[in-house]
Amino acid sequence: MKHTEKMQPGEGLPLSEVLDALPYNADGLIPAIAQQHDTGEVLMMAWMNRQSLDETLESGRVCYFSRSRRKLWRKGESSGQVQSLREMRFDCDGDTILLLVDQTGPACHTGRRTCFYSAVRGDRVEVVSAPMIDPDELYGK
Repeated sequence: MKHTEKMQPGEGLPLSEVLDALPYNADGLIPAIAQQHDTGEVLMMAWMNRQSLDETLESGRVCYFSRSRRKLWRKGESSGQVQSLREMRFDCDGDTILLLVDQTGPACHTGRRTCFYSAVRGDRVEVVSAPMIDPDELYGK
């Protein structure tokens, strides 16, 4: 965010001004990375729009925008695996949001703690973590 590059700690801008100036894509979305606030573990990436940003900041419970369902997605509304916002940050370009969260249980729809459970190992991609819970159990199917 060019406006903040030369600022000193403690200096800032009005939140509404920053949210209005974010470089949302053609669908009105911006990427957000969720990271466990106390361990640094990267949990997931999802999309947010202005409405989901406002709701997240007002409620303290993370809300994304589901591209597949074309509606707001309150993390944990169907699984019970809620993300509570501890802090929201913006990267230097202002084109990605970092959400420091307190994650209840698994963050991934597969029942794993993180969505980043596939790792490159030489010439293969390997699964590196097991589900914490069966997805059918997680979603009551």
